[in-house]
Amino acid sequence: MRQVPQAPGAAALTADVQTVLNEHPFSRFQWAIFALCFVIVLLDGFDTAAIGYIAPSLLTEWGLSKPDLAPVLSAALFGLAGGAVCSGPLADRFGRKAVLVGSVLVFAVGCLASGYAHDLQTLTALRFVTGLGLGAAMPNAVTLMSEYCPDARRAMLTNAMFCGFPLGAALGGFLAAWMIPHFGWRSVLHLGGVVPLLVVVLLVLVLPESVRYMVARGYAADRIRKPLARIAGDAVLQVQQFVMTERKAAVAGKSGMGVVLSKPYRLGSFMLWLAYFMGLVIFYALMNWMPVLFKEGGLEPQTATLVAALFPLGGVGAVFFGWLMDRFNANRIIAVGYALTATSIWWIGQEAGSLGWLVVAVFVAGTLMNTAQSSMPALAAAFYPTSGRATGVAWMLGIGRFGGIAGSFLVAELTARHLGFSQIFTVVAIPGLIATAALVIKQATSPKDGH
Repeated sequence: MRQVPQAPGAAALTADVQTVLNEHPFSRFQWAIFALCFVIVLLDGFDTAAIGYIAPSLLTEWGLSKPDLAPVLSAALFGLAGGAVCSGPLADRFGRKAVLVGSVLVFAVGCLASGYAHDLQTLTALRFVTGLGLGAAMPNAVTLMSEYCPDARRAMLTNAMFCGFPLGAALGGFLAAWMIPHFGWRSVLHLGGVVPLLVVVLLVLVLPESVRYMVARGYAADRIRKPLARIAGDAVLQVQQFVMTERKAAVAGKSGMGVVLSKPYRLGSFMLWLAYFMGLVIFYALMNWMPVLFKEGGLEPQTATLVAALFPLGGVGAVFFGWLMDRFNANRIIAVGYALTATSIWWIGQEAGSLGWLVVAVFVAGTLMNTAQSSMPALAAAFYPTSGRATGVAWMLGIGRFGGIAGSFLVAELTARHLGFSQIFTVVAIPGLIATAALVIKQATSPKDGH
């Protein structure tokens, strides 16, 4: 383990925490942190998608029309944005673990309580509360995981953890298809609340605070040594002082938000927000409207739904992108992903009359889209110093949620203007080019930094 040079006669042994993480094998303790964060993100995906799976039952049981569902479907999205924006500064001030435990508790209670709602107004309010917790959990899981990773594997491990979100959303669909006929729609929400409550207990007992955060906030050496000893063993037992060498420009005396908007990070922050926003414009525009567009393009309703369902399946490609990001320039890797996404979405619009090629185009577009988008949290986590990392990741995710809302309205507006099938997909491809340009600009303003 590399030691920080000491003054002559100095008795205290000093160690850099990131050097400790880099020089020791990825331990079972770190895998446990990965597993807990993965489960949090998986539950986030499950609870976020749950309302879509129970929507048909709400229409039947409560005698609603489809427009009546708009508030309850959008409530969680606004909650997600608000939770993400608020949680980052809190985590940079009070710690990753405290905010993460609190956020999981909020979305657990919100989801569980939603299962007892008896009118649309109550359900809408509870979905907003659930969204606050969901929005706060995701960025803090990303931040905590990234701060326990060695430099050489950070992007790959963070991206792998983020794959829990689409997996949780898909798992929710399979479980809901079985549970609703047997136990009713409320059972889905009960499950989405009870399981996170059990996870909260594990988080309190097992999850450590970020070692990088503890060093940044001046915690006692004994407290920092405890989790590091589970990674490095005896190598840190004699260390009396832990330090942290930041690869990023330090911004003294600033809050998390102050760091994110400070001169060294301001333009890069705006470009991260713009890229993530545009990515979610594409994702929600296509997720919400592809079945309708394909049906209007001549496909049978069931076929249109099945083809559209191929779109969200490609998120596991983020692990490969993470591997590339750890070895090459991360901005350029994701920029290429967004550029190829734009091309493949345009391609979808050219294949209305060919089912075989349409299937291929949708799957390729989904793989590229989800891979690029799922790689963005790791990019943001690597961009900021420890003092502003949670805020930086959280604000990117929070502002991006409004892109999801915008994407839902974009296609509605395009159809109202009577644009054709190929024209709509051409327009939806444009945000991918904007996201590409944003990351190129971010790289150009920090050419010495791959992140």
